Amino acid sequence: MDNRRKISVIAVGTNGHGSNRIIPNNEEHNLEIDLPIDMIMENLPKYRPTELKSLGVLPDSILVSVFAYLTPIDLIRCTHVCHRWHLLVSHHQQLWRRLFLRPDCGNGFIGAVHVRHIDKFIFMLGTRCASALVCIDLPVELITVEILRVLANHCPNLEYLTLDFSSAMQLHDFNDLNEFPCNLKRLCVCLSEVIFLEAFMRRIYGYISSLNTLHIIGTMEKSSIASPEETDTYETINISKIKTHAPNLRIINLYGIGFIDDNHIELIASGCMHLQCLALNFCVRVHGTSFKNLMNRCAKLQCLLLQNTGIEDEAMLTVNWSSTQLTELDISSTELTEKGLLEFFSRVPKLTYLAVSYCDGFTDKVLKLLMERGTLNGCRALDLSNTVNLNVETTHHLLTSSPGVTYRLEALNYTGCDAITEQFWIDSIRFLHRIKILIIGTAHSWFRQISRRIHIDQILESCAIHCPHLRRFEIQWDPETLRFSENSSKFIDHLRVRCTNLLSFVLSDGPYYEGTKANFERAERFSVVRTTTMYQTSIVGALNFYNELRFN
Repeated sequence: MDNRRKISVIAVGTNGHGSNRIIPNNEEHNLEIDLPIDMIMENLPKYRPTELKSLGVLPDSILVSVFAYLTPIDLIRCTHVCHRWHLLVSHHQQLWRRLFLRPDCGNGFIGAVHVRHIDKFIFMLGTRCASALVCIDLPVELITVEILRVLANHCPNLEYLTLDFSSAMQLHDFNDLNEFPCNLKRLCVCLSEVIFLEAFMRRIYGYISSLNTLHIIGTMEKSSIASPEETDTYETINISKIKTHAPNLRIINLYGIGFIDDNHIELIASGCMHLQCLALNFCVRVHGTSFKNLMNRCAKLQCLLLQNTGIEDEAMLTVNWSSTQLTELDISSTELTEKGLLEFFSRVPKLTYLAVSYCDGFTDKVLKLLMERGTLNGCRALDLSNTVNLNVETTHHLLTSSPGVTYRLEALNYTGCDAITEQFWIDSIRFLHRIKILIIGTAHSWFRQISRRIHIDQILESCAIHCPHLRRFEIQWDPETLRFSENSSKFIDHLRVRCTNLLSFVLSDGPYYEGTKANFERAERFSVVRTTTMYQTSIVGALNFYNELRFN
């Protein structure tokens, strides 16, 4: 008798008592193995596997593989379970590739670690993390000569470093700082309003030549709310010296910095020839007079993010945009006029990413110009939210009658329009076969009340049928506006079953949210349905440089 048998490795599970069982299945992928004479298929029922009563029987390699999915906080907790786990967690450096130490760190899924004893933390960096450490962020109290020296000497593979000075009232003494990580690819510096960093930066200029991504994060709230004339801003960091010592920068993100103006952009243009992405969001003193030299000198620039800046028509029109490689543009919340946008978009090459939310100058004429010139053909992401001077009929025509636009569209945000009905989205979703991020609806507020009611069931059904790649879906209509039938659970089922890649479904808090959440939780998809009070969806994930632009 041939001792070679086929056993399915797909149909493996556990019974009610926790013991493993093997279910033969000839329709799945099978694996051929050699079995002894007493382990042929006919004799398998005689053997009952040993019940797993303790994790202590698992080998070290499997435990380490499980630990690799845990956050740093959970790893620290595991060290208190038993002596064996303490040794495994402490001696396997690959478990400590990332450390987030700021208490208000946005990487909640990673877990921020609170450091109580500096000496023990320094010892851990040099032993437990060492060469495995790739990413670390440091609050101001941990930005010391001793810690930076350990990172330089014991962490040669460190590539991502965040230095958060935002809460600083006084800095440590850096006169003895003669060592700093020299293989960094990304550096993020969070500025303080009152602390000048030049004394510190002067000590590290010689170590940042390897940088290709630079984030300098200012105080967004103060810069965006007050006008430039009303804001007393101090140049707390020297942009000129940074660009001189980091000539290979590809991505620069200057976020919410009150003192950044066109003179600083001129300095960047003169020294960063390899620049591909420049983000100036919430830099209100930037008017665009430097863009002509910027685009001429930085010929590789593809992405320009100008949300809530002070750009003006006259300055934007001095640039020969037709000869540039610009493909991604964000001019949300700017004061560009309709006339300026018509002239501007008549020169811009084809765009793969366009965001014009809260841009009053973006009107029907501007959108029709983009459609006629084919500027949006092949566009992957489009944000038309809260464009008050853009009519629904023009947008409907774009989404239903422009296959050159919709056939590659992966992200769409069209919210803030009171005139939209459910039929608009039922008609439009039929053409969004590649959509991955979809944001629709209008949030209720004290100044905006919607008279009509939106029936949501057919919108969900359209998404389930036509949007198999949907990953993030947000519906902003409030409970008073949404209407749904007694059979709404059936349509929710269709969306959940057919859109298997759906990671986030955001709804306003109310009865429909509760029902949808319960539906997904019954299918053991617990973290998909979320509320608009806690989460907000954006199309920025469709940017080519999104991973490099993330700084928190």
